[in-house]
Amino acid sequence: MTWLIYAFSAPVLWAASTHIDKYLVERFFKTSSVAVLMVFTALIGLVPLPIIATFQPGIGSVPLASIAVISFSGMLYMAAMYFYLQALQTEEASVVAPFYQATPLFGYGLAYFVLGETLSSRQMAGGLLIVIGTLLISLGPGVVKARFKLRLVVLMLSCALVLAISTTIFKVFAVEEEFWTTLFWTFAGESLFGAMLLAMPSCRRQLMQSLKTNTGAMLAINGANELINLGGGLGARYALLLAPLSLVQAIGSTTTLFVFLFGIGLTILFPQWGREDLSPRNLVQKGVSAVLVAVGVVLVGS
Repeated sequence: MTWLIYAFSAPVLWAASTHIDKYLVERFFKTSSVAVLMVFTALIGLVPLPIIATFQPGIGSVPLASIAVISFSGMLYMAAMYFYLQALQTEEASVVAPFYQATPLFGYGLAYFVLGETLSSRQMAGGLLIVIGTLLISLGPGVVKARFKLRLVVLMLSCALVLAISTTIFKVFAVEEEFWTTLFWTFAGESLFGAMLLAMPSCRRQLMQSLKTNTGAMLAINGANELINLGGGLGARYALLLAPLSLVQAIGSTTTLFVFLFGIGLTILFPQWGREDLSPRNLVQKGVSAVLVAVGVVLVGS
């Protein structure tokens, strides 16, 4: 059951980060490239490197081929976040988040074929309930009449697939090598992705312009947000050592539920930042969703 604590730390922190991401995109990057935000993510990824290297002296003993693949998984993670931020430019956080439900579906297939992981009937039922419960949150009263948003679907399904591949690679090497060593080279890959972005003149210009006009806000809000996101990533990755990949990702899909709960708080306390529907019908629907998720968690944890 310990793995549930680590696994649930991820969606809670990621949900908070999703609302902050939406605020940053709306305020600073509504019409410009979100690649600048990725640079901040890469810079935060540099912070743990010397700390890990100090307490894990064997990071250089990993075969070069393994270092390349692990670092590539970090770059894939950054690519997934790029797709996600692109989607946030035109959609609300509560609309984007439900697409994370595709991640455990991709993850289950990858875990079965790559890692040889299988789940019991009880675990599969629990994981399915979690996915259904969190998917129910995204179904508003006008869902049937809503127009199909191809851009959103392509971006977020790409995000979910790439994220599942990145997570699978991480688990393979975290089990085979060592957790902190694998984490070191994953962060190194994320930082390399940021360096590639900075090599683009347009990205450098936008970064300097953003810092020049909104230095305090950009550094403070973005820095805090990236630390929150980093904490969620650490929790999810550590949970991978203790439980099957598909179950960890099923728990991660509850990000949608926490995005909605945080959205309620924002709507009540800071209505200028929150836009959740608080009608009785919608609240009952979300309540049923929360019950399904709770039952699913009991099943996968028992």
